[in-house]
Amino acid sequence: MKSSSLIQQLLSQESLNFWLTNRIPRVLFTRWMGKISHIRHPIFVRLALYLWKEFSPLDLTEAQSQSFESIHDCFVRQLKPGSRLFVEGEEVFCSPCDAIVGAKGKVCQGELLQAKGMVYSLSDLLQSEIDAQSCDGYEYVTLRLTSTMYHHFHAPSDLTLQHLRYVHGDVWNVNPPTLKRIQSLFAKNERAVLRATMHQSQQTFWMVPVAAVLVASMRFTFSDIHLHLGYQGPTEVNLLASLRKGERMGWFEHGSTLILLIPPGWTWCGPQPGETVLAGQALWLKT
Repeated sequence: MKSSSLIQQLLSQESLNFWLTNRIPRVLFTRWMGKISHIRHPIFVRLALYLWKEFSPLDLTEAQSQSFESIHDCFVRQLKPGSRLFVEGEEVFCSPCDAIVGAKGKVCQGELLQAKGMVYSLSDLLQSEIDAQSCDGYEYVTLRLTSTMYHHFHAPSDLTLQHLRYVHGDVWNVNPPTLKRIQSLFAKNERAVLRATMHQSQQTFWMVPVAAVLVASMRFTFSDIHLHLGYQGPTEVNLLASLRKGERMGWFEHGSTLILLIPPGWTWCGPQPGETVLAGQALWLKT
């Protein structure tokens, strides 16, 4: 048996996976990994990419470039033009990113499902009781990006971004073994809370990019703000950024999670939990 297969089998055991990826100095390891990912020595980068491909399903066939000066460059790689096409029409709300579909449903009594038998508070996630109350009856979905996926996220509809709130927090892993064990995980981790309106209907929806262990960092195309563990800037920022459906909004600098909340009146048409969705695929249809 190849050593890579053995390691993959070991990591697939939930208890071991949880301990190896969480019972470490998470913040310290995340800062450390951030520095390592920017190393630009060609031998180190070639070795790191070789190991990454050996121990995970890293597929770079769609990457715009096949040459990377650092691991970070590979994390935030862009794709060849036309690799992700967004379904047209204001009646279609698309997936903003490549992801594995997680928990989905309707906000009920201010709570969302994290994992089977475990819920968390929307007001804790948004860090605003008023915002949470305005989302009563909203539909939601959790989209989990793995470390090997395309890490950019795009406008799921024609929209205007109105507000950004940054919430300092922890960097728990966001994989299924951790979601089953850590209560209110998404409301504990570093995250950004983005409020936007759809152009045609003027309905308000929310996007919450959540950081995770190893590289807790995210960037945006509509702002110079670089959110990371050492960020000391303003945590409440008013915006007025208009984006067309499919335009890049930003990117994670490692795998993480994006939570979407949209108002009533939309019917789910996307993949089921556990299945993969690509940026641009339809998630909801206007009813």
